[in-house]
Amino acid sequence: MRKQTSNRFIAIDFETADYYPDSACAVAMVRVEEGQIVRRDYHLIRPPRRDMVFTYIHGITWEDVAEKPSFRELWPSLQPLLQNADFFVAHNAGFDRSVLHACCEAAGFSPPKLPFKCTMKLARKQWHIYPTKLPDVCRYLDIELDHHYALSDAEACARIYMSAHELL
Repeated sequence: MRKQTSNRFIAIDFETADYYPDSACAVAMVRVEEGQIVRRDYHLIRPPRRDMVFTYIHGITWEDVAEKPSFRELWPSLQPLLQNADFFVAHNAGFDRSVLHACCEAAGFSPPKLPFKCTMKLARKQWHIYPTKLPDVCRYLDIELDHHYALSDAEACARIYMSAHELL
């Protein structure tokens, strides 16, 4: 039985450079309409500080981002992707929401008013998966994943949400 759900959403994933939520060094957004991925965007971002604490996790170095746009420079070009979307989807959504809001605040932008839906919570409720880290859920659903590459993580979130709502 097909569940009632929205047809337009944005799966989003950030990678951060350091312990502060305004330190986005990569962002990916995957737009889904009518159960189909219609657009994928991935960008490296120059974070506000040079200290790349989490390179060991995502592989992004200062050299990779030193000449990239800051969040303030990049965000306006990503705004059209959000047009007519109903919500964001993210795995451990509180993290990505806090990064988005901190980056918007630091750049002087109002954060988007779209609500967030969490695929981690969704996987626990829908399939009773524990642990519920993104690789665990992807393994359960047979979704390809290059973990901590933001575009792969965002697309995996989109596919998890679509699987839970039978949109695939």
